[in-house]
Amino acid sequence: MDFCYKFPVVKGIQANREYYIAMVPLKMLKRLFPEEQEFVMPEYRAQRRVNEARIPVIAKYILENENSYVFSALVASIDGEFNFISNGDASLGILEISLDAKFLINDGQHRKAAIEQALLEKPELGNETISIVFYKDLGLKQSQQIFTDLNKHAMKTSNSIAELYDSRDELAVTTRKIVNCVPFFEEYVDKEKDMLGKFSSSLFTLNTIYNANRRILSKGTCDKNFEDFCVAYWTNLSNNIVPWLELQNKELSKKELREQYLVVQSVIIQAFGKLGNYFYKNKDVDMINTLIHLKKMNWSRSADYWYLRVIKENGRMINNEKAISLATNMLKIFLGINLSETEKSIEDEFNKNRG
Repeated sequence: MDFCYKFPVVKGIQANREYYIAMVPLKMLKRLFPEEQEFVMPEYRAQRRVNEARIPVIAKYILENENSYVFSALVASIDGEFNFISNGDASLGILEISLDAKFLINDGQHRKAAIEQALLEKPELGNETISIVFYKDLGLKQSQQIFTDLNKHAMKTSNSIAELYDSRDELAVTTRKIVNCVPFFEEYVDKEKDMLGKFSSSLFTLNTIYNANRRILSKGTCDKNFEDFCVAYWTNLSNNIVPWLELQNKELSKKELREQYLVVQSVIIQAFGKLGNYFYKNKDVDMINTLIHLKKMNWSRSADYWYLRVIKENGRMINNEKAISLATNMLKIFLGINLSETEKSIEDEFNKNRG
């Protein structure tokens, strides 16, 4: 070929088809994959349309982590003439692609668009590279199948495991430390799953505790003081909730705890988060002696003060922000803590509707 792109590549074979992996400078992406200017019906596209809202989020990730960001390879089909020239090793060589060829992204369009946006702010990133896996384009049907195959079996990581591994999210890091320092959590928090089965050996997910800690923190600073407060708060809670104590003393099984009591339900844990925020903002309140009174609270699903607050008429749980606020109100009322004006308004509305 007289005029062509030349990419050093590694050649491989999958399903009896050749493919080529190249390292391409980020600044080349816009040239290789120009934006579509016209609307094309879904059935005539090989890819979903770009979700514009995702692009700034990914671009921000690049710019805020320019020394540690990580991207998986883009996957593209070559519609045009190309030729692989071996350098003596059957799998290493140069991939020559005609300048007239068109490149179609089969996977990675949002990464590509975000990279282009990030380069507008930091052009110096343009010399960094991303791997691209090239296939020969065999038409629309085959390109649609590549997209389907790449995405059909992709499994989104759970929020819990993301928070377990995330070292950039300060609250995630702090939540892990808190869980490790609160004996009850260390034993009963699942650090991988977001949903627990009825026979699970755990009672809570890491994501549930993370979200509760976020309610405690609110707009505060996630520092050592916050961490120490949370360890003390959750430890005191676990020492004053009778069903939890009965479980630890083997007087109650996990199955009985789940079926008969509310205190393992997410709505209650989030209410604990809001209650914790009160103590966190009001350090002069005697938290330890206040929480002792929780030993007298009835956590049974049948307790009247939970009815329609977090339990529907049919006995099912209510899991929304209003239910969390109403549960928090109940905790504060039981503990003798004055409600805020907003909380009073929510309580008045609840009592009016309940009749």
